Amino acid sequence: MSARRLLYLSAHQLTACLWHAGTLSDEGSFDFTEDGRLRFLRYLEDRRKSLFWLLANVADEGFHIEKIPFLRGDDRKAVIARKLGQHFFSATLTTSLSLGYEKSRRKDERVLLAALTNNEFFAPWLAALASSGVALAGVHSVSMLGATLLRRLGVADERCLLLTIQDQSIRQSYLEKGQLQFSRLSPLPNSSIGGIAQTFAAEARKLQQYLVSQRLIARQQPIRACLVAHPQAISAIESTCVDNDTLSFTIFDLEHCAQHSGLATLPTDSRCDRLLLHLLASDPPRSQFANDQQRHGYHLWLVRSALQGAGVVALAACLLWAGKQAYDAHQVNQEVDLLVSETALARRRYDEIVRTFPPIATSNDNLRRVIDRYLEVERSAGSPDYLWRELGRALGAAPAIELDALDWKLTPAAASRSLVGGDGKGRTPAAPGDETLVVRGSIRLGDESNPRQVLAVFNRFLDALRRNPQLEVEVLQQPFDVESGKALKGGDAAAGERQPRAFRLQLRRVPAA
Repeated sequence: MSARRLLYLSAHQLTACLWHAGTLSDEGSFDFTEDGRLRFLRYLEDRRKSLFWLLANVADEGFHIEKIPFLRGDDRKAVIARKLGQHFFSATLTTSLSLGYEKSRRKDERVLLAALTNNEFFAPWLAALASSGVALAGVHSVSMLGATLLRRLGVADERCLLLTIQDQSIRQSYLEKGQLQFSRLSPLPNSSIGGIAQTFAAEARKLQQYLVSQRLIARQQPIRACLVAHPQAISAIESTCVDNDTLSFTIFDLEHCAQHSGLATLPTDSRCDRLLLHLLASDPPRSQFANDQQRHGYHLWLVRSALQGAGVVALAACLLWAGKQAYDAHQVNQEVDLLVSETALARRRYDEIVRTFPPIATSNDNLRRVIDRYLEVERSAGSPDYLWRELGRALGAAPAIELDALDWKLTPAAASRSLVGGDGKGRTPAAPGDETLVVRGSIRLGDESNPRQVLAVFNRFLDALRRNPQLEVEVLQQPFDVESGKALKGGDAAAGERQPRAFRLQLRRVPAA
């Protein structure tokens, strides 16, 4: 994390200090001379990675309250920039502070325009900061920290005056509802306790009269003046600052304020320089006077910080993911070891059980071949359902046919090997696993039928079976002897033989290609 360094610029010198956890450590003072500027450059060269805030306590400060229309975004910025150019033409250190919106129909916004008008006074120090390339977070004034100080003191008056002592000067600010309206700086000719008390009383009344003359407050309107002083000076201030009808005084203990704000190093006198520097480091105001060009180094620091933060988050995510993967791998390894041990235990138990078996009359190889053959026979087992279903479909078209017997068998592999090349009668040998069905039946057409009608019924039955390409139909016995060397006779002899004509078929299921 970058160190925070504060630069306090007064009318006499520039003071640098290091802020860390509420502790301010002085690092050097630089005069308004050429030697002082050179020493300041060497100081910056050794602290390029630090963040710098510049707090100015100068009298060359201007304030103006403007009303602008209800605007947002770039339009509002453009109007405020034009107003700043009109009121502070040559000033390079300018800022604006919103004072709220009016409760009218237009909702105009009240804006406090402020500027540090002496450019030559700030130019050498800003040039040194720019040439060194350090990150300037902002340029602030003591007057802008008045609202922060009152908030820490718990003051929430509608209107009040704030008087503080810094570097042989007294800062007088007028605030409404905790927001700065006007501020000025007066010299402190006498820094003794009595001189501080008299200056507080005189300057508070002068500021009240000025606000009345500017019509910022009514003539008889009561107002409270908040004074911040060292405990040793409180009694003298209380005896000098006497309340009247329109002006009352409240004195705050500077040491108590420092402790309440978290400042570790307590002030030794009534000067509020260190308290204001601590407030600037711990709770910097949003409004500041430096432009974007003067804060270029700070913007680069913000980008670097964002990238570093994103890198840290990505690294943390990767580490978490790697940790999770390592944990998962450890769990898997443990499970693998457990499974290996369980497998080894199961193998030992199996070996122990095997040793209890009685000896087998054959070898393990022969037993394995027998089991393989058994499994092969089991896989090759079939069912006559398919052939019976096809036979029933063909019988549905030939009701005159009656079945006498069915002989189904499954051709084993050994039988198919013995018939390789045919069976001697021209028939194709059966392949292993083929199903065959021998059908024996008869045809009954009645007494008036003739042989031709019987053959026509038989042929229709064969055609119905042959429509299925997976069936191979072979006629083993015709209903009549219709060989070419014999004649088909009729007449009285045929009428004497009008009995059911028997036939025999063989159906074989051919596997689909």
